Amino acid sequence: MSGEPALQRGLLRLPAGSERVLDADEEVFILYSRSTTEPRGLGYVDNRSDILTLSFTLKPGFITKGKRKQLAAQEKTVEIQMAQDKTALRSRSGDTGSVVWQASIDFAQSILQQHHAKSPDALFDLERLPSSRILELGSGTGLLSIALSPLVAHFTATDIPELLPLMRKNLALNFPAERNVSVNELNWQTLASLPPARRAQLFTVSPDAPYDIVLIVDCIYHPSLLPSLLATIDYVATTPTTAVVVAMELRAEDVTREFLEGWLALDSGRWEVWRVANDSDNGILAHDKPYVVWVGWKGQAPTLD
Repeated sequence: MSGEPALQRGLLRLPAGSERVLDADEEVFILYSRSTTEPRGLGYVDNRSDILTLSFTLKPGFITKGKRKQLAAQEKTVEIQMAQDKTALRSRSGDTGSVVWQASIDFAQSILQQHHAKSPDALFDLERLPSSRILELGSGTGLLSIALSPLVAHFTATDIPELLPLMRKNLALNFPAERNVSVNELNWQTLASLPPARRAQLFTVSPDAPYDIVLIVDCIYHPSLLPSLLATIDYVATTPTTAVVVAMELRAEDVTREFLEGWLALDSGRWEVWRVANDSDNGILAHDKPYVVWVGWKGQAPTLD
């Protein structure tokens, strides 16, 4: 890959080879016909441990100056302590956010590696990332807020109220009191049930400080939640440069298709959705694992360079 993005809008850079998604059936056919791995079910890492120690090994990076390669960064290891609520997983109906998921680990590894190595193929504009505002939907244990908040200006982690104490506990395990992370309640079903004029009473998106990136990592697995998730995506993406990044592990074809159909039809079809190219070891999420990453913008469509 050349390092030149095929398309850039706001903070997000789509690598060359990324493809626009125009039809849900066609996209599902492409994804599942290419997949060579069996679905792993719900992607818990370890649902028996109260505390996990996660290690992210970041490989050295090189930058090219003229005809010469120069070391940009030495190898580095980042360790994160994560508490889990395994009792809630077993006893609270529908609770899947109280344990760490493999997709969140793999997504964090990809972003941290690209940032550390100053990768020319980085999904996020590395020069603008330190001033960015990130919102995550369905944060669960809060892993991504811990892993990625040191790279950005502010990270807002959200989920149902029952999971907020666990998120705050994990932040306290890894950070001092001063930090650039907010933990907020955002129940998609509650938001979707409210008239549009009242949704700001539940969760406010400031017109003066919109989000640059909205992250949704492996939250698409239960069809009953899809309409409310889509309504929430449409609500929080308030500017044409707000990029919604959806990363998911490929599981049930019908659920994937239903989500894509809903996203493409959302807001009278104003959304433009792209599949992020991932044909190298430097791409976002390992290309040999059963993942897909989409990016969507609402409003006037971005143009190819």
